[in-house]
Amino acid sequence: MPPFRAGFWIVAPVIGMLAGLLYGLIFDVELLVSGIRGAFIGAPVLLYERGLLFQAWRDLIRRAATPIFVAATLATYIAMIAAGNAGAGTVLHHAFGYMPNPHVAMLMSDAGLAYALGISALSAFVFRVRDLIGPRVFANLLIGRYHRPISEERIFLFLDVAGSTRFAEQHGDLAAQRYLGAIFSALALPVHRARGSIDDYVGDMALVSWTMKRGTRDAACLRCVFDFAQVIADDAERWVAEFGQVPGFRAVLHCGSVVTAEIGLERHKIAYFGDTLNTTSRLELVAKELGVSILISGDLLDRLGTLPSGIIVEDLGSRTVRGRHEPLRIAAVHNGFGLSSTSQASARHGAETG
Repeated sequence: MPPFRAGFWIVAPVIGMLAGLLYGLIFDVELLVSGIRGAFIGAPVLLYERGLLFQAWRDLIRRAATPIFVAATLATYIAMIAAGNAGAGTVLHHAFGYMPNPHVAMLMSDAGLAYALGISALSAFVFRVRDLIGPRVFANLLIGRYHRPISEERIFLFLDVAGSTRFAEQHGDLAAQRYLGAIFSALALPVHRARGSIDDYVGDMALVSWTMKRGTRDAACLRCVFDFAQVIADDAERWVAEFGQVPGFRAVLHCGSVVTAEIGLERHKIAYFGDTLNTTSRLELVAKELGVSILISGDLLDRLGTLPSGIIVEDLGSRTVRGRHEPLRIAAVHNGFGLSSTSQASARHGAETG
């Protein structure tokens, strides 16, 4: 489940109520009625999109092709609109004496239904675009945070799926794509819980980043890696049944100053420039050479401060990394957070395969 944030259970009905009030002003409907209907109809939709209602169903249709996703999402919205409107009508009738007949109070006007469906269709489109480019990237593009290039400190995680080349040789490229797609889908929730951003996929590698504040808070960037290992381990039987093996991975974490900017015109994206990103990429090769499943730079380790209990850090000394004037301290990270033996084995498998 996503992290519980009680505030959104208050924010969602407030936003729904505001949408209802707007409807009331446009169509000259009593504001009390339109506000209550908006709260009852809008809140479930917003809570659903935040993953707080019907999460399993939402995750299932998010993996579908866009036409199927849109149709299934609209059907879900219609069901929630009908249920919310019935609930609002019941409250209006019993608490405020609205309409003498409770069944009539639960009916929705044609204009109200069209308005709700229009808002829902727009929401489905916006949320699909958000999923396609990433929630945090989408938000930053909307507010224009990086319209002008800025220099900032960020944490980067390169997570490389181990053994993907051999898997493709054994099972074919189509099966390998399904395998990588399933792994990257499993990565989404740990990154969301750690408040990170999946910025790109390059072959069998995922690039995840955090602002320094978010990534260092309670070692969120490290927790993300162990959380992902646990997610894989908890579903080990399904991985074996579907793909014949439990995925392994290597993870490398580093931090530093980068220039972040919007680039492109027809294909807009947020990109990072600077030696920090190049160094992280080169550390992934170091991890592979050393047979380390989770490697962290000394620069980031110093910024994390006191680590949560359960994490074991093994100092690996300093390494000369191409592109840096000074050697870089590195360390291997083991165990942590009570990982099961299966998840530890999964992470070790990443260090032993290429």
